[in-house]
Amino acid sequence: MKTISGGTASLLALLSPVRPLVVCALLFMVLDFVTGVAADRKRCRTQGRHWAFESRKAWKTLYKLTFATTGIVMTWTIDRYVFPFATLNLANLFTGFVCGVELWSYLENAAEISEHPLFRWLQQYMKRKIDNQLNDSTDDLRK
Repeated sequence: MKTISGGTASLLALLSPVRPLVVCALLFMVLDFVTGVAADRKRCRTQGRHWAFESRKAWKTLYKLTFATTGIVMTWTIDRYVFPFATLNLANLFTGFVCGVELWSYLENAAEISEHPLFRWLQQYMKRKIDNQLNDSTDDLRK
């Protein structure tokens, strides 16, 4: 038992630098999950259907969190141990992508729950910004 707890403590200590990234991803996923449940409930009420919490949706969120955490750890490991001489910041990029997807989903949920045009506008604004950034990056690659 001491070996298991010692190994677990060692692993957690090794991964402590990645904790802020995991916490950020966790926060974004939890907020998306909560607003997703609220949006689903509103959708059911609007359509006159009975709403019930479904555990399979919660399990999907747990799987998503597990895979995102694993991805953050894997990219951090590449940054730290495989290419320590390069400043790739893959873990930050990966976490940023995960958080961006969750933010997008949050905005969809917020727009559906509140029916406020501000959230629709934010969605469209973000889409334009992302499209422009991707187009600029693609143009840079072609040069």
